[in-house]
Amino acid sequence: MISYWNYLGDYGRRREEILRIVDRVFSSGRLILGGEVESFEKRFSSFCGVPFGVGVNSGTDALFLGLKALGVGDGDEVITVANTAVPTVAAIRATGATPVFVDVEEKTYLMDASLIRPAITGKTKCVLPVHLFGQAADMDAIAAVAAPAGLRVLEDCAQAAGALYRGRPVGGIGDVGAFSFYPTKILGAFGDAGMVVTKDEGLYRKVRRLRFYGMEQAYYSEEEGYNSRLDEVQAALLSFALSNLKEAVRKRRELAARYSEGLRGIGDVGLPEVCEDRTHQFYAYTISTGRRDELMRFLKECGIETKINYPAPVHVMRGYAFLGYRPGDLPVTEKMAARMLSLPLFPDLLPAEVDEVVDRITAFFRTGGRRGRA
Repeated sequence: MISYWNYLGDYGRRREEILRIVDRVFSSGRLILGGEVESFEKRFSSFCGVPFGVGVNSGTDALFLGLKALGVGDGDEVITVANTAVPTVAAIRATGATPVFVDVEEKTYLMDASLIRPAITGKTKCVLPVHLFGQAADMDAIAAVAAPAGLRVLEDCAQAAGALYRGRPVGGIGDVGAFSFYPTKILGAFGDAGMVVTKDEGLYRKVRRLRFYGMEQAYYSEEEGYNSRLDEVQAALLSFALSNLKEAVRKRRELAARYSEGLRGIGDVGLPEVCEDRTHQFYAYTISTGRRDELMRFLKECGIETKINYPAPVHVMRGYAFLGYRPGDLPVTEKMAARMLSLPLFPDLLPAEVDEVVDRITAFFRTGGRRGRA
């Protein structure tokens, strides 16, 4: 079986180091909001090119608290995309605001900045682009619309830690950047974790209060807040992972290049578009094909695990039917949702395994998708 994602190989190699880190934290006498969190906040915010970072419980909380810090609340609207994970939209709804969806670019699957201006109303408070699959949205084009309209920009960086847009790290380009460190992410913890980063000290202090019941000192709330704390163990492990991130991303890019070389010109297969002015971290290697479901079944038969990100855009999910969207409202998003398939990609994936996936996809299109191995 070729897994879509697996951390066990990396854990096996680094097990002694990881357990030493865990033991160090457990032996410190401090498990919540201590020196490990402070150290990682400083290291990661610097990595993003900004002075401030606040460790929180998850990427969803990072989005929610970032929006709250920007003043988003009941009656407001947030412009975003439906080609994303549900947490992006769930975080908007948790503030009491309403998501307003715009379509994406067909080549990159990223927010189409040309559609933002027509979506702005008197209720619009924020634009929330999603840096999908490891590549940044067109942030300058987004800012060119948002800034004159007085709108704040929150970057959903859950899948793109370390990605660059015209030389600038994602997360530090808009007003706020929200990161997820869910285990599968480019920079992953051993459980849930997230961070908010910003260059604005006022927003930084606001998020710090909000993550801990609105408190600046123990047992006294300055404002209504929440409980969303990054714990010491995850912070220490993330700091260790950050030290190894450059090598991990190098491997991801090499494997992605191997996929692209092998799949170019094969059947009805569209390959990921890498924009010249950006880097791609390849959180996922996502192809497109009109025979997606058949290909997925064929690969499963061959012992290859794949994934669909995302089979149903948020705007047509039953859980968000109350927003009033209908099939056909976002034609590019809906078209790509029916075509996208993510292939196995993680740092420990072997080049030979990539070649095996390429061979099976080639065989699928050569044989017309007949069942069985090539």
